[in-house]
Amino acid sequence: MTTERPGDPRSDRESPVGKPVVRGDATIAGKRAREAVQFDPDDPESLAEAAETVRQFAGNTAGSEDNIYMLRGAAACAALVRGEGSYKAAAERAGGEVSVAFIRKWARVHDLPQSVRRHVALGHIAPTAAKHIARVAGDARFQLAWAVVDNDLTVREIRSIASAINDGTGPENALAEYDVTAGEITVRLPVGNYRELRREAAFEGVSPDEIIDRALTEYFR
Repeated sequence: MTTERPGDPRSDRESPVGKPVVRGDATIAGKRAREAVQFDPDDPESLAEAAETVRQFAGNTAGSEDNIYMLRGAAACAALVRGEGSYKAAAERAGGEVSVAFIRKWARVHDLPQSVRRHVALGHIAPTAAKHIARVAGDARFQLAWAVVDNDLTVREIRSIASAINDGTGPENALAEYDVTAGEITVRLPVGNYRELRREAAFEGVSPDEIIDRALTEYFR
């Protein structure tokens, strides 16, 4: 199983369950990256640690409520589900206040693609918002995630948009209900590039968006 690569269109993680790809990245987690724990669903001792982590996570006794901490709890949930074989068995193994719904929500967060989880770790996407993004599948998952990064959406609005998408509304229409234009982003360029972009657009009689789109299409190809 390979790790994600930039430009990878997959909407689910490709790295092994429980592997601290984001939590172990020093550019994101800083010194805490050295403390990142990998939960191995095939190792009984590691699985026991995952169960204890999930139990503490559900009881909010495992440390401060920050995004890295939340991702660690999500990783433990995912590993426990894989190791025990079902959400129900994972909840029973964790015990305490852990419910099936709790396990399911956070395991799904861990299954988000690395590009999205990086924004969660950096604080651009709140973990409570990530739970709703994780409910959405396919390309719509990315559209919602990037809309969250680029717009001031509340968790309640994100939940409503996710529900609308899952009920069959197209992502663009679901976002438009909250005045979000899918694909819209504000970009700041070096003055020289901005000047040349405007000049070229004027000569061609097109919008700067069209030239940027052509350049990006070629870049991603």
